[in-house]
Amino acid sequence: MKIKRFAAMILLASMVAPGLVQAEEYVIDTKGAHAFVQFRIKHLGYSWLLGRFNDFSGSFVFDEKTPDASKVNVLINTASIDSNHAERDKHLRGEDFLDVEKYPESRFVSTSFKDNGDGTAVLKGDFTLHGVTKPITIDVKHVGHGPDPWGGYRRGFEGSITLKLADYNINYDLGPASKEVELFLSVEGVRKK
Repeated sequence: MKIKRFAAMILLASMVAPGLVQAEEYVIDTKGAHAFVQFRIKHLGYSWLLGRFNDFSGSFVFDEKTPDASKVNVLINTASIDSNHAERDKHLRGEDFLDVEKYPESRFVSTSFKDNGDGTAVLKGDFTLHGVTKPITIDVKHVGHGPDPWGGYRRGFEGSITLKLADYNINYDLGPASKEVELFLSVEGVRKK
């Protein structure tokens, strides 16, 4: 009788285990420059100032069978801000904006992922910038996935969000049209082996 119970438990475990091992961890491919954290903000309301953060890292976990269990973690080196203008970047790194000496990192840690069933999702998490942590919601699109030419497997997502600078205690006056910044993230992850 004990042998039959043991065999039944093994059979049950073998049926349940595949569902447990479906979650895959991906490292965001910043090394191969297949991931971007970009921003844009209106300059005095007359044009757009575009830029990016050149140094960031992170990972995500994704399970096709239970996508709502997905997790994301991204760390940004704020001093790596790049708006293609050295003097402006120096100002953006200073106390008026990012104050990178005091706040060298920005971080996003997910708290939930809601798959919409159509290739889009809603990603929620805690975003820390300029020493302030707030919950945010990012609209996400699954770009694609599959094998790469080097024997690996990749998966990509993109998302965007608009943030109010004042919510993160960045109060430098750039005019009424420049109170918000749009962030755009495009990440390609390489599956861990």
